[in-house]
Amino acid sequence: MRTLEGKIAVVTGGARGLGVAYVGALAAAGAHVVVADIEDGAPLARQLSAAHHGVTVSASRTDVSDESAVRSFVDAVVARHGRIDILVNNAAIFSSLDAVDTDQLDLELWDRVMAVNIRGPFLMCKHVAPVMKRQKGGKVINISSGVAYKGMPRMLHYATSKGAMLAFTRSLARELGDWNINVNTLAPGLILSDSIAANAKHIEDFRGPVIASRALKRDGYPRDLVGTLLFLASDASDFITGQTIAVDGGSVNT
Repeated sequence: MRTLEGKIAVVTGGARGLGVAYVGALAAAGAHVVVADIEDGAPLARQLSAAHHGVTVSASRTDVSDESAVRSFVDAVVARHGRIDILVNNAAIFSSLDAVDTDQLDLELWDRVMAVNIRGPFLMCKHVAPVMKRQKGGKVINISSGVAYKGMPRMLHYATSKGAMLAFTRSLARELGDWNINVNTLAPGLILSDSIAANAKHIEDFRGPVIASRALKRDGYPRDLVGTLLFLASDASDFITGQTIAVDGGSVNT
């Protein structure tokens, strides 16, 4: 069922990893999707446009930590589509990170993680919010992580960035509520996406303890997230804002 028929959705970091599942789900629900990613999203865009009749999926190489790039991207989306109904702030650095003791954590890497994981969503919201205000409505879905609640040793940069996302969502939801804009967080647990699977060390170090912490003791897959994403993007969540929904098999309680 196309619950998002004709909506315009933007997904950052949509060319790989969990972003691919988000883009595919939004397109299948009838939304026209624009991918912003430093990776090449054109092959995915062509594939999904062909698979879903009447839906357009396009992609732009965009560094979400660069304000001029974000401004140009948002302007281009509005010029083409006239509006932005859904923003999924998914772009983040995680799968490529190595676990490292805090006293050995390089400052340049810390800054880069914060630039993508926090400054990126801020810049996207800074430039998309005026569009949604003019429309008097919109859905912002920020992607955090269960580690914001549990902590994550030797991954201080990533865990800190995802914890900041929770406060970001709560504050922005209160700021944008007068314009009927919903701002919520989706917090996945460890999900076996292609990007995570490519880092054997992450699987080795994290998979066992994460599954043991879950009420539902199994691996999580990208398909486990799309129902919640579509709910938050749809009219069904119109009276929900400032909230976090953890999709992690019951590892944390939000």
